[in-house]
Amino acid sequence: MTESGGPAIAVAGAGAVGTYFGGRLAAAGHDVRFLARGENLAALRRGGLRVTNGSSGWSVPRVRASDDAHDLGQVDYVLLCVKTSQLPAAVDALGPLLGENTAVVTVQNGVEAPEQVAAGIGRARVLPGMARVVATAVGPGEVRHVGPPGALGFAEWDSAVSDRVVRLRTVLRDASVTVTEPRDIWAALWAKFLLVVPVGSLGAVTGGATIGELRSRPGTRNMLIAGMREIHETGIKLGIELPADCVDTATELMDRQSPDATSSLQRDILAGGPSELEAWTGAAVRLAGRAGLTAPVHEMLYELLAMREATGRRGR
Repeated sequence: MTESGGPAIAVAGAGAVGTYFGGRLAAAGHDVRFLARGENLAALRRGGLRVTNGSSGWSVPRVRASDDAHDLGQVDYVLLCVKTSQLPAAVDALGPLLGENTAVVTVQNGVEAPEQVAAGIGRARVLPGMARVVATAVGPGEVRHVGPPGALGFAEWDSAVSDRVVRLRTVLRDASVTVTEPRDIWAALWAKFLLVVPVGSLGAVTGGATIGELRSRPGTRNMLIAGMREIHETGIKLGIELPADCVDTATELMDRQSPDATSSLQRDILAGGPSELEAWTGAAVRLAGRAGLTAPVHEMLYELLAMREATGRRGR
């Protein structure tokens, strides 16, 4: 807790998501500390951060940032905003930020990150969470945001609403962040997983097709819905209390998205950089196997994308 009585919040990872939410909190006057590295760290130290949205935007000219968690000190909350491929190193670096009651909010895409983080720091510290924001890094310390304000949803491991959950929700709302209140955090995580994985995977396989293109062609639309059903069946078999109409709800949400939208998975794969393939499509295949099921749509998509990544690495 800071001298002003407000919580101290560390943002681990200054990519698009971390910069957006951390920037919102910093702009509202909260004690925010960025754990960053490389060009992002240099930009934050040099000129703070900037978020644009069309012709408008906002900036925070001075922020506290370091690549050494010892410099930032213990905090009340950590927003863990790195991508899944960076989780092991990020979890290893958290130690100096963690006090006796520090809570770490996981906002990674996929459904496995909370367990991965809990394995390193203990389940009692972890608040499983999910982010909803359309934000893209356009340069070090600068993010382009489109659409409505970003949203965060989180709860205790058993979906309980504890005092520390209520407190962080209040702080985020004060910073103009939309806060969702999932009744069942695991069902919410799987419902998002069910939507983004088929769209992102098929978008990458097709060479970057937009969500509008994928949903309007009958064949690819059927593949998307079949992929959603695979994940729904897996979740139910693994004990996740997904609603019976979850696929219909996801399909309706897909149809409301901007037709030009693409996913971070396909953008990363097409750019030839590190991707979250294992946490998205790979997880859909692994979890189906754990449930004693097959997932033919995701098995095919995973093999094609894994081969694409492998051949891309050989070509560099």
